[in-house]
Amino acid sequence: MFAEARKTKTPRSPYSSSQVSHQHMITDSAPLSVNADAGPPCGDSDEQHIHWVSRAAFPLISAAMILSQVALGFAVFHGWYWLAVPLVLVTSHFMHGLLIGFHEASHGLLRKNKLLNEIDGVLAGVLSFMSFTLYRAAHQKHHMYLATERDEELWPFVNVDSPRWVRRLVAFIELNAGLAFTPFLFWRMFFRKNSFVRARKVRRRIWGEFFLIIATWAAILSAVAHFQVWSYFLWIFFAPGYIAGNLQSWRKYIEHVGLSGHTAKSATRSIIADTWSGRLLSLTLLHEPFHGVHHIKAGLPHTELPLHANLLQPSIVGEVAPFPNYRSAFKHLWAQLPDPRAGSHWPDKAALPDSPTASTP
Repeated sequence: MFAEARKTKTPRSPYSSSQVSHQHMITDSAPLSVNADAGPPCGDSDEQHIHWVSRAAFPLISAAMILSQVALGFAVFHGWYWLAVPLVLVTSHFMHGLLIGFHEASHGLLRKNKLLNEIDGVLAGVLSFMSFTLYRAAHQKHHMYLATERDEELWPFVNVDSPRWVRRLVAFIELNAGLAFTPFLFWRMFFRKNSFVRARKVRRRIWGEFFLIIATWAAILSAVAHFQVWSYFLWIFFAPGYIAGNLQSWRKYIEHVGLSGHTAKSATRSIIADTWSGRLLSLTLLHEPFHGVHHIKAGLPHTELPLHANLLQPSIVGEVAPFPNYRSAFKHLWAQLPDPRAGSHWPDKAALPDSPTASTP
């Protein structure tokens, strides 16, 4: 099944797995450094390691999710809740991988066949309460206007007029109820006054997908109610879907929130794994951890992102070095969450916690 897997070598992150820094950026006065208690950087620029890639990743993730759901249903049927709970977590991870496939489809990169790519995108969108066409239109704006006030995927964190309490509230809701908030965020873009989605053809298709979502979920919930299988629905779909929605939100925040840049490398956190488990995680997330590469070369399919990991190395002031794992990137994000924002247009950006000046003792 992994016969198509390829081994690619990329430069290691300049930090080991245990190293975290609020000064994870190039500065004017000093080379890239870490906090005093983190220890010295490991390795050198010539050190290499292998990443795992496979064109079969998305079909395998889809199959793994279905198998985990079948196993979950079997566990619930027999009342083996000690097994159902970990299976919910496993299923939620694979659901998260499918959401990344939805993103890949929006770039036209999930399938070589355009029709199949559209079908997969619409299907994934319907099951997650999203319009594929709306997401594609909004995501294009995200790439064009990354971390600026026109980047509505990062609303309200790019709006300098939004009070801190509003941004905190939105962050709390999105990070704890992503399954509901993410669709709200995108439908808000469509229904709000002066929406950027103006083309009649595009709006008609979005309306069509909107009614398809309503009809599909009306049918699903009617069937669940008719056959009285609410417990199976809650365990097999809702619980892992709820967790997957939150994983999606946390990953989005790790990628962009709390950074004071507006370019691919200054407004994005990327992860270059330095362990086998990190490389496996990257594979099952369709190499989304190489997010900076995706913003630099948006036309690359997920199998090629690790090949360009060298592009993530900082070259100018303000660019963020890649992290060795999600744990260290999460710690960097966590320090910024008390005042969540994104972009270089904030008038007091120099006071952000991740600023070298602010974090230097």
